[in-house]
Amino acid sequence: MEFKSLKNIETSFRQIRLFTLVFLGLCAVVAVFSVVKSYQFAQRQREKIYVLDQGKSLMLALSQDLSQNRPVEAREHVRRFHELFFTLAPDRAAIESNINRALFLCDKSAYHYSQDLQEKGYYNRVVAGNINQQVQVDSVVCDFNTYPYRVTTYARQMIIRESNVTERSLITRCNLINSVRSDNNPQGFTMERFEIVENRDLRVIAR
Repeated sequence: MEFKSLKNIETSFRQIRLFTLVFLGLCAVVAVFSVVKSYQFAQRQREKIYVLDQGKSLMLALSQDLSQNRPVEAREHVRRFHELFFTLAPDRAAIESNINRALFLCDKSAYHYSQDLQEKGYYNRVVAGNINQQVQVDSVVCDFNTYPYRVTTYARQMIIRESNVTERSLITRCNLINSVRSDNNPQGFTMERFEIVENRDLRVIAR
């Protein structure tokens, strides 16, 4: 009878030990699962950016992988250069300001082109003739399969005079290389070997 009692105690002890080990194993699994989920949650929170909307409310913005947004930045870089470089007003200070800002986005090829126009008196004629020149970029085609990236831009120029409006076709080409981001170059690109492929009149509209 005493031997049977000891056997029951030993069996109960083994069961308690088994239950304890199983319980500890489950606690370890729960702890590891909680740590992993907490880390994933923290990662997702770090990908969220809260932006103050004109001092009134907080808007949630999601950050993206840099490589996913690079083609958009490249097209915006080229588009911005064309808007600055080819938009002219009959104001010498405004022309110089736009040209100088555009030159931060391109190498000396754009500078040489602007100097050529300056020597030919083009900017003087714009000021003297009270001419406004505007550019509308239709499309920017970038080849990201090779580096430096090859870019072709299709745009239209509107040369606005008092008596008429001349619409011109503008096609340019350049190479695009990665550069350092700055206040003057927020997209972090530099245009190289900029050239004008086509710049011809399409039509003249009387005013």
